[in-house]
Amino acid sequence: MKLNSISGVWAKPVLVSWSQAVALGVAVMALGMWCAVGQAQSRRLAPGVMTTITPAPQEHEMYDGPRPLTEIPVTIPGLDYKPHLRPKSATVFEQAKASTLRRTIWNLEFSFKPMRLVEAEIPQANGKLQRKLIWYMVYRVRNLGGHWKAIPKEEDFRGNKHITYSKELVNEISVFGKETQDLRFFPHFILESVEFNKEYLDRVIPAALAPIKAREFPGDPNAKLFDSQAITEVPIPVSTPEADKSVWGVVTWEDVDPRIDYFSVFVQGLTNAYRYEDPPGAFKSGDKPGTGRRLMHKTLRLNFWRPGDAVNETEEEIRYGMRIDSDAAEQARIFKLFGTTERLDYEWVYR
Repeated sequence: MKLNSISGVWAKPVLVSWSQAVALGVAVMALGMWCAVGQAQSRRLAPGVMTTITPAPQEHEMYDGPRPLTEIPVTIPGLDYKPHLRPKSATVFEQAKASTLRRTIWNLEFSFKPMRLVEAEIPQANGKLQRKLIWYMVYRVRNLGGHWKAIPKEEDFRGNKHITYSKELVNEISVFGKETQDLRFFPHFILESVEFNKEYLDRVIPAALAPIKAREFPGDPNAKLFDSQAITEVPIPVSTPEADKSVWGVVTWEDVDPRIDYFSVFVQGLTNAYRYEDPPGAFKSGDKPGTGRRLMHKTLRLNFWRPGDAVNETEEEIRYGMRIDSDAAEQARIFKLFGTTERLDYEWVYR
């Protein structure tokens, strides 16, 4: 009998064969390698919880219409006539009154870490350095493929030909006339204070990138973290369960009002879905195509709140999601600030 050094109790010695000992040694080595890999992956990012927003495509985003094509009847004279051999409904003038425009919709998955703060020496116009508190958020974008494409199909109904459309999931899409599986992320971030009606565009701050990278990717000098400008040049291939092709980025803001308690971050560039409106009479003959048109992009809205003060800003006070208060009047006030009647930690909007 001897003392087991792990459990601290007396146990009988166990006799094993040579083959069993070899197998046990291999298993221990494999376990050690697995632990080492796991530790390396866990050290890749500073401690924090990643929140993932999955793409939310809708079928109505694949088309616009039926709606009038404003520019055609105004720009091209003489379209309103009565043909002799075809019905008038077949003329361009009539078809331009109610046309349906179809398109392929692609989406990127967006994951982000908690909003954090870092101090950096920022060069000023006078050549001096100024120490500033920078708000930043590290995020990951991933191309999951399975984009939505409208496929036409000709059908015969009582001797008449009709075109119907079905949805097909594709990885390859047309970008600027070229078929590719790689997407690009052209981000547009806005931090909006819902209390003070202030908006802050993201800023590319090279002086802040190094301390952020050192903090978020400790011990990994080869880690790639792109700012809002550099990430636009990085292809994002389709990721699979076997191969993660995601790309990491960081968005930064400076001179954010320290009084802010409730704010939202709007993220554009995660999808090509959009809406548009043509106000009546906005386009006139001689105008450039699209004059007066209002284009709205599908945008991810993330809501945050921070219960801190304006004197000592700390990142621990910034919390993702909409605050829930036990007081009904205060809760109604919070919902009103965010323009909602229910708790929404995030939502997809058009703006």
